[in-house]
Amino acid sequence: MTGANPDDLILVTGAGGFIGGHLVGELRRLGCRRVRAVDVKPIADWYQVFSDAENLTLDLREREAAVRAAARATHIYNLACDMGGMGFIETHRADCMLSVLINTHMLLAARDAGCQRYFFASSACVYSTEKQTRADPVPLKEADAYPAMPEDGYGWEKLFGERMCRHFYEDFGLETRIARYHNAYGPYGTYDGGREKVPAAICRKVIAAQLSGAGEIEVWGDGRQARSFTYIDDCLDGMLRLMASDIHDPLNMGSDELVTIDQLIDVVENIAGTKLKRRYNLSAPQGVRGRVSDNTEITRRLGWAPSVRLSEGMEKTYRWISDQMAAESDQRRAYPFNRRRLG
Repeated sequence: MTGANPDDLILVTGAGGFIGGHLVGELRRLGCRRVRAVDVKPIADWYQVFSDAENLTLDLREREAAVRAAARATHIYNLACDMGGMGFIETHRADCMLSVLINTHMLLAARDAGCQRYFFASSACVYSTEKQTRADPVPLKEADAYPAMPEDGYGWEKLFGERMCRHFYEDFGLETRIARYHNAYGPYGTYDGGREKVPAAICRKVIAAQLSGAGEIEVWGDGRQARSFTYIDDCLDGMLRLMASDIHDPLNMGSDELVTIDQLIDVVENIAGTKLKRRYNLSAPQGVRGRVSDNTEITRRLGWAPSVRLSEGMEKTYRWISDQMAAESDQRRAYPFNRRRLG
């Protein structure tokens, strides 16, 4: 399934984050005995840590760190980048663009280390914003990335990264694979602090309203923005299939289950057993009006399709965030002067 032998050294960058942490766990479950996990954050701040992996804190924006990370690795999954939800990427465009250093250094290090396969995590933000102005959007096909006019900052960084992977394959023979993620979500990820994505943010807001008795939540925008969301288990399945394939072109990896933000809130309220007043903030970051994945190519070429329904994935996500926030609440009561976040 991974395309690697059990004793091959597999590198996962961004391993302290959401998708990377889940990927390290999945590789271990599949019998990979040598996994190197790398992230810029201190290991104590990683969402998932596995003691039988080689866990390193490295800043891959530095060439020397990338060389150290890639040494002897046969398969590299590059998930590392400086990113977050819309509230982050619309206000940190330069920071997002600087992630081109990570992919550039990792591609060079992978080439020089004799890496067999290299995976780059791209994003649906590469698609032209002009094709995403309606709340009832036409599903985005891979070819819709051009003519290029992606999300400013983050989208351009991802599109440039895709081109780098293409040319490293064409010029140096490095086997590269590229997935365009459409709003991955699930447990063991950011849910507060400004970098969280919509599913986690809504879960947090609903839980906080219940804990405080506020009876209302703030919604960014008018609630009619439309998105599709892909559960982490489906992302992992697609990623591993793609890595083991002979496909060099970017492929969508997303759900075709389109919902509005209001409908997503309905799902979370049903899970929580509550109904809250919604206060719409039209001046908050909203992103594009509507986006949904066209999965024709990945289904045809890899036989992949998402299997986890939104209601199922959101329940798992909600339960995990609820447990984290309950633990935080208990800690604040026990230690009222300690405000450090758990998890």
